[in-house]
Amino acid sequence: MEKTVSEAIQNRRSVRIFNGNKIDSNKVKNCIYNATLAPNSSNLQLWEFIHVNDPLNLQKLSKACMNQSAAKTASQIVVVVTRRDLWKKRSKENIEFLNTQFKKNLITEKRYKHALKYYEKLIPILYFDILGLLGIIKYVTFQLIGLFIPVVRQTTKADLRVVVHKTAGLAAQNFMNSMSAIGYDTCPMEGSDTLMVKKILNIPRGAEINMVIGCGERLEKGVFGPRFRVPFEDVYRYI
Repeated sequence: MEKTVSEAIQNRRSVRIFNGNKIDSNKVKNCIYNATLAPNSSNLQLWEFIHVNDPLNLQKLSKACMNQSAAKTASQIVVVVTRRDLWKKRSKENIEFLNTQFKKNLITEKRYKHALKYYEKLIPILYFDILGLLGIIKYVTFQLIGLFIPVVRQTTKADLRVVVHKTAGLAAQNFMNSMSAIGYDTCPMEGSDTLMVKKILNIPRGAEINMVIGCGERLEKGVFGPRFRVPFEDVYRYI
């Protein structure tokens, strides 16, 4: 029986050693689909999920992950990739969707025009850049505007890199919780040679590795002890 959301979150652990049993690729694919339903900045969906089941590529990725047990014993691997380089394409797709919705009278004219302006005007202002130089101009401009009205202040190339990685992280969590819900386990790994990973999977230059996730079924010794969290009161503020 599939776990509830709370049960899946409680059950999810970073499993360092998997038991070697094969897992169902279609079920993993469904969990990746759940990842694509995650909230994301401006609905640009600047992500890509590479689902690896081929033994040779699994072996290569294990090496790229410094032969960590979580990679070496994984039945499958999912690589979460950020695609900031696709902002024009994704923006265009959002506009096409808006046009379709408006023609079907599913959104109001006011909502349509506002969203259209957002994707045609604001998104290019934020994402278009030349060697990071425009980011400085945008930063100064938005800071000056911010003296008078609330304004988005994260406008540089580095800021937007954080945005797309944050978005990808939200999707990765959806994926891992979905895997936990159906009794599969995962381990997100930041310890990898990202350049090597990109070469193995033929990932374009403008993309970046967000994380590599080992997938399988846990060995009990693959969970390294009880879960530790700092006291909740230390991270929670109620105002």
